[in-house]
Amino acid sequence: MTVDQLPGRVREFASYLNGLLARLDQGGGWCAVFWQRDPDGMQACLGGREVPPWDVVEALLQDLATVHGTEAAAREAEQARRLHADALAAFDNRPGARQDLSDRLDVTLREQRYAAERLAQLGRALDSAHSREQAEALHIDLAWARDDHERASARCAELRARMARLEHRAERAGRPPAETLTVTPEPAPAPAPAKQRKRRRGSARFAGLAEDEAAPGAVPQVAPRTADASLPETATGRRTPRGARFAGAVEAPARPEPAPAESDEESGRAVAAAVEMLERLRAEGRTGEAHALLAEVALWPAARFPLLADALQRTGLGADWATLLWEAASLPPARLVAAADALTAAGRTDDGRQILRQGVARPAPEIGEAVLALDTEGRHREARALLDTYVQVRPPEETAHSAEPDPQRLVPLLLRSAQQISDQRHWDLLHALRVAGLAS
Repeated sequence: MTVDQLPGRVREFASYLNGLLARLDQGGGWCAVFWQRDPDGMQACLGGREVPPWDVVEALLQDLATVHGTEAAAREAEQARRLHADALAAFDNRPGARQDLSDRLDVTLREQRYAAERLAQLGRALDSAHSREQAEALHIDLAWARDDHERASARCAELRARMARLEHRAERAGRPPAETLTVTPEPAPAPAPAKQRKRRRGSARFAGLAEDEAAPGAVPQVAPRTADASLPETATGRRTPRGARFAGAVEAPARPEPAPAESDEESGRAVAAAVEMLERLRAEGRTGEAHALLAEVALWPAARFPLLADALQRTGLGADWATLLWEAASLPPARLVAAADALTAAGRTDDGRQILRQGVARPAPEIGEAVLALDTEGRHREARALLDTYVQVRPPEETAHSAEPDPQRLVPLLLRSAQQISDQRHWDLLHALRVAGLAS
């Protein structure tokens, strides 16, 4: 189908989407994530062959807020929502649309079952973990699996709603509805399909748009509104998805404007309110909203982290503290180091080390860029802390690539950190740098 043959409302939304992307930095923010994870899906949406889920559009509006301000994004959101809803209705009015939605629902239900099984498997593995490092890795995998399951569950609901609208429209027109699907509403953990495709790590945001894709891409669940001003909301009124699984999606300035100093009493009240809300969400089984709340709390000032650790563990929410550490590991480097420092100063040395170890699980060039930025700003201690942890926990072959942004500046820093670990690590890294053509 050519562009001229597309339904008018789909063509109008595709034109709007092209215009929106033209106003964004496509090499950063959510836009970069989408292009990296599903370029075919992006092209399909821009060409009008598909209509993206609303959460994709909303995330692009968050990029717009970063570039042009929240007021501009808020004004844009109303038009975007209207155009998106019209395009979706036109798209679902095509011949065979209900069967297409039915097929997608089947695929997403399989993903939901796979994620449920994966959660159960990882939970059992965590119970028998033999080391702290193994447990940390399993906590990360558990968070990804939980994210997969929540996405698949939400996407199932979205697809069912679209199918229900089609059936309602058919009934009003006096036509018999299409035959009812025989699917399980909320499957329990079950064996994965025999030919389960290899899953890509991370959030497949456009999954399900292309016919040959099977990963979930559900709308993220968000925390309820709160009077606490330290839980920021997007221009569209929803909370910004954050965390390691959305790495790079929300960029913070390297040196943000300092927030007004808060008293210990103010910090205590904020922590108590957040923990109380988290307890209530967990008690009501609202796991997606609980996770979204943790993702927002991860953006809090570093001084609150020890208080959060104590409060969560005191109330029996130790697993949420592990999740919070994982979320905070995606903070910009300077804030990551600040959080680690605060935990260490409060006597939580292991937590401080853990957040740094998880925080350096980023692409090697990104680590190099972060170290360069900190070093350029004169924040040598933070740069050293980040690099020391990175060299210690990542293999030399990977570590070597972190020098790519500026070998002349980064190679000496990398080798200095390696020497602090051992002569063998220094030699292994030097060899890897030579193999990569970054050192002589």
